Amino acid sequence: MLSDRPMSKIAAVILAAGQGTRMKSALPKVMHPIAGRPLVHFPVRAALEAGCDEVIVVVGHGREHVTRYLAAAFGERVKTVVQTTQLGTGDAARYGVSAIADCDRVLVFYGDVPLLEAGDLASATRSAAPFALATIVVDDPAGYGRILRDESGDVLEIREHKDLRSDAERAVREINPGIFVSSAAFFTEALAALSPNNAQGELYLTDVVAAARGAGLGIGVIEARAEVLVGINDRVQLAQAEERMLARIADAHRRAGVTVRHGARIDDGVVIGADTVIESGAVLRGDTRVGAGVRVDVGCVLTDVVIEDGVVLKPCSVLEKSLVRANAQIGPFSHLRPESDIGEGAHIGNFVETKKTKLGPGAKANHLAYLGDGLVGARANIGAGTIFCNYDGFLKHTTTIEEDAFIGSDSQLVAPVTIGRGAYVATGTTVTRDVPADALAISRTKQENKEGYASRIKARMKAAKDRKAQ
Repeated sequence: MLSDRPMSKIAAVILAAGQGTRMKSALPKVMHPIAGRPLVHFPVRAALEAGCDEVIVVVGHGREHVTRYLAAAFGERVKTVVQTTQLGTGDAARYGVSAIADCDRVLVFYGDVPLLEAGDLASATRSAAPFALATIVVDDPAGYGRILRDESGDVLEIREHKDLRSDAERAVREINPGIFVSSAAFFTEALAALSPNNAQGELYLTDVVAAARGAGLGIGVIEARAEVLVGINDRVQLAQAEERMLARIADAHRRAGVTVRHGARIDDGVVIGADTVIESGAVLRGDTRVGAGVRVDVGCVLTDVVIEDGVVLKPCSVLEKSLVRANAQIGPFSHLRPESDIGEGAHIGNFVETKKTKLGPGAKANHLAYLGDGLVGARANIGAGTIFCNYDGFLKHTTTIEEDAFIGSDSQLVAPVTIGRGAYVATGTTVTRDVPADALAISRTKQENKEGYASRIKARMKAAKDRKAQ
């Protein structure tokens, strides 16, 4: 009989090689996003946070996508191994266990359980039982392997749904969520002995339970939460899991002192400071960090942005890969494209678009402007309808506006160009040359009024219209 001595180091083997045909997608199942991250991210993170010494992810279908993501997200803390034969879960586990380098105990579980948290694995990682498995009770067990027990209540085996032999077995509501823990030696031996003697002709990981029983190992049952251990098989279940995940994330922010209105969406990994308000319909994505005392109003979309303390984001503003410094105001209906840097106390108003532009403290562009590839000094004012003409069809050029300059409405600044400190650009001016500090730039054509001429133009135009209608 194999030793039942508790071991000191534990490896997690996560099975993520399946194609997920019910997802009806070219994307591997475990790469489908949930709350802003691929599904596989969450069980891997849970294993690391639970203190597993090694984490090995078994990949197969679409392995390039999975391996690339795990390397970027977790680096050398996570190793992948390719299941080349695709003969079932037992075959996948065999590949994973064979890749263990320096651990005596093994925790094996599936990679399609995004709601799993470190605490859900704690009982397994601490288990001293020679062999242990998780079980849960569900209302509808259809499709799941059933936990079969003897008259004394001890676990006998797991029988997969397609292999059930009677109505009594089909009525069993205790199912297998797919968490097993034992020694590496036992898994190596038991997995090597598996045979495809079942309805699907595959090697079942679940057959190790009967093997443990046959080897005389005491079988322990791991405490588990049913609501986090049901796997994802199709997009309906994916949507249901994401809804619960987003609710969990929102509640965590609320407990940390953030007001999150119903209907806001906050992805995993977003950081928000205390006393911030996230209104209904706001979406916070990616590597977004929001400071304290911020207001993110209805319909704002934030992707990979940094928002410092006291900022007001007015309704329906879209920000991506940008920085908004303390006490600035954005919106409504503003668009900050990548590499925008909005200074402390600065204002970006309705229908203003910025791209790779830096505004100094207190600078303002309140209405209907495009600011691309710009450097705007402190307290500069940019009027409605101003355009930074930054692209000549081949190259991008920079517009520089120095401190305290004033740009009148409907001005076009043809880059590269510099507006000096305190300069004044008159309304309707097209600027093609640098404007010195404290200078006035004006380029309007001379206005001419012809008395009584309007009625003659109107008559001529009406006659032309009438001839066309004949």
